[in-house]
Amino acid sequence: MIKNSIVKRWAFSVLSVIIISIIAIGVFIGYFFRSQYYDSVRMTLNSRATSMVLYNFTSSAPMTDENFNRLARRFIDNFSDKNIMEVWVIDRNGNVVASSTGFSVEGETYPDYSYAKAGETGKGEWIGEMQSGERVMALSYLLPSADNSEAGAVRYIISLEDIDKQLYSIWGFILLLEIILIGFAVTSGAFFIRSIISPVRKINETASKIAKGDYNAFIDKHKYNDEIGKLCDTINDMVREIGETEKMKNEFISTVSHELRTPLTAIKGWGETIRTAPKSDEELINKGLTVIVNESERLEELVEDLLDFSRMESGKMSLKIASADITKEIGEVLEVFRARSDREHIELITDIPKSQIKLNCDKNRLKQAFVNIIDNSFKYNKSGGFVKVSLENLSDCVKIIISDNGCGISKNDLPRVKEKFYKANKSVRGSGIGLAVTDEIVRLHGGEMIISSEIGKGTQTVIVLPKNNKARRK
Repeated sequence: MIKNSIVKRWAFSVLSVIIISIIAIGVFIGYFFRSQYYDSVRMTLNSRATSMVLYNFTSSAPMTDENFNRLARRFIDNFSDKNIMEVWVIDRNGNVVASSTGFSVEGETYPDYSYAKAGETGKGEWIGEMQSGERVMALSYLLPSADNSEAGAVRYIISLEDIDKQLYSIWGFILLLEIILIGFAVTSGAFFIRSIISPVRKINETASKIAKGDYNAFIDKHKYNDEIGKLCDTINDMVREIGETEKMKNEFISTVSHELRTPLTAIKGWGETIRTAPKSDEELINKGLTVIVNESERLEELVEDLLDFSRMESGKMSLKIASADITKEIGEVLEVFRARSDREHIELITDIPKSQIKLNCDKNRLKQAFVNIIDNSFKYNKSGGFVKVSLENLSDCVKIIISDNGCGISKNDLPRVKEKFYKANKSVRGSGIGLAVTDEIVRLHGGEMIISSEIGKGTQTVIVLPKNNKARRK
């Protein structure tokens, strides 16, 4: 077991507090009942001592030993509560001269008589055991004397045996109830803790597998729809996302390798051809050099995309902010694609204002973003299609709208097209990071890129750039 496990913390904190609380409550209830029962006995003794003694031992004759003994016998004979208590009469010398039981009390101790003589109230109480082993409560009450001399006392005694038996029964019931409550607390707590520990162990095991690269490790569905169940679902979703990302990363590496290999193969092949070709074959040499230049540019673009992606991932993509005419920058981008439009027989439609529209921006980064989107529109289109680029100059922002009638993007793929490594159509060349980089560039300018599409009908991308933006420099 783990040294600082949840079970140990629960046992030493929560469970121990519950057990101590239950025991403390049980002790309090037991003490309360004992106090109530003993107070009832005490009140009975006090009421008898106060009401009966004065009446029976009041005499106009001198209180001689003979007269005292006579009053004592009369008091004992007239005592009506012999069935519930025992009474003694003690003379001024501390000797018992009469007893309601009639039995000898020789050898008995009665500390309550000493307490009564020492106290200011004339009463003394004692709880203890008599010679027979019987547990009793006794109250001695000093008799009044006309000349303030000692005149003896009356001692009332009530057995506590029956009361103690009742108290033992109550304490036994309380103890049984405490054991049941503690057992319930332990059982329910253990069940609750186990309902946490078991899934946590599974989560830990699965997390260890994931840490070792097993992205097919999933946690079984938790039977409760609680925080742990949601945690299990979240981890499963995380594993799926990591698996998808890992898969896309591998596909990205494969795609980039292919994208690099293709132009390198073309460059190497035409380089060999030019080296072995006759110097007089200018047409072949020019064709080869054209291919080498074009493929080199393609390689440069791919490497630049990879560098931008690396900067984006590390948070180091920076902007060089300056005032620029956005219509001029888009116009320069469109000129690059006009030759491609003629070559691929895809109509390039433009709707760009002639007036200047100034923006604080990084014009090179924005041109890179425009190139990426327009390039996608051409790549995912076919001969006879169109790509339209328009610009709307609004009061608070500029909207660049790029639309086409190409193959479109499915509803499932559309929410993910701006994710790194993600490619909706794997049959078309590309690294899968162009839109991720483009979205980051637009976001750094304080803008927004909105993509809408429908399969078979085309795609529309809207870039919104605020005029009063505070472009972020990283």
